[in-house]
Amino acid sequence: MSKPRILVARAIFPDIVERLRQHFEVQDNPEDVIWTPAELAERLADKDGAFTTGSQRIDAALLAAAPGLRIVANMAVGYNNFDVDAMTAAGVQGTNTPDVLTETTADFGFALLMATARRMTESEHYLRAGQWTKWSYDMFSGSDIHGSTLGIIGMGRIGQGIARRGAHGFGMNVIYHNRSRLSPELEAECKARYVGKEELLRTADHVVLVVPYTPASHHTIGAAELALMKPTATLVNIARGGIVDDAALAVALREQRIAAAGLDVFEGEPSVHPDLLTVPNVVLTPHIASATVPTRRAMANLAADNLIAFFEQGAPLTPVNTPEPRAR
Repeated sequence: MSKPRILVARAIFPDIVERLRQHFEVQDNPEDVIWTPAELAERLADKDGAFTTGSQRIDAALLAAAPGLRIVANMAVGYNNFDVDAMTAAGVQGTNTPDVLTETTADFGFALLMATARRMTESEHYLRAGQWTKWSYDMFSGSDIHGSTLGIIGMGRIGQGIARRGAHGFGMNVIYHNRSRLSPELEAECKARYVGKEELLRTADHVVLVVPYTPASHHTIGAAELALMKPTATLVNIARGGIVDDAALAVALREQRIAAAGLDVFEGEPSVHPDLLTVPNVVLTPHIASATVPTRRAMANLAADNLIAFFEQGAPLTPVNTPEPRAR
């Protein structure tokens, strides 16, 4: 019996590709070429499964061009590159990689918060440009983390990890807003208090965004929300591009309506809104919140596990939808 055919759409760890070859006929992409939608569809036309990252859009048009496709395993916890409704209607299973990146991403979120509050990027640029000639009492004075109010929008596992770091490590007063309130036990563990979104924006010294991207969460933070924040407040986005209106944020930063922002994700990434590149009071990183070798390996292995479990045991480990099996 022939092995299922899968496409690995981006370069991943070579030993994990070899692991997949033990179970499948694999077409991989070691050169890490970014294929156009048409090129991706062409490569998926004869495939049974796909290993993707967040940069491959799986929608109705692609599914129509890949009639044998049965599963797409995303190497990411987010899956806004999936048209889940179209996949479910077409009988195509989608999977993601939750949990394995929670603590690493929470670490990075807190690092980005600290770099933003303490103006680390801005001061490094100043130093590298040879502008540091003397000490002064107000040079790059930022805002405190310890004892301040941390507002978290999106209180899933990563949000809870950031809350624990803030409350237990830095004595922060943690408030949060979420679609549904946490259990009293989880609130106590995180030392977090539930508030409305407007109260959070008006009250927090530091706002961290950790919500999944959906049409409903598009521009969760826009000009109106930024106007509610303190002029001394900071905003950190480690969620997804599109959660923040980047153009409105650039205006707020330039006009110092908020003190600073830290962004790991962007609308239309890898493109970055040009206005964000010209304001000094923003820390920019290229979507690296989960980027440690152990965590990225765990993500790749879980995506591989999902493919193997689907074809060999009939069900993936971490599904994101429940489709009827696709006719073959």
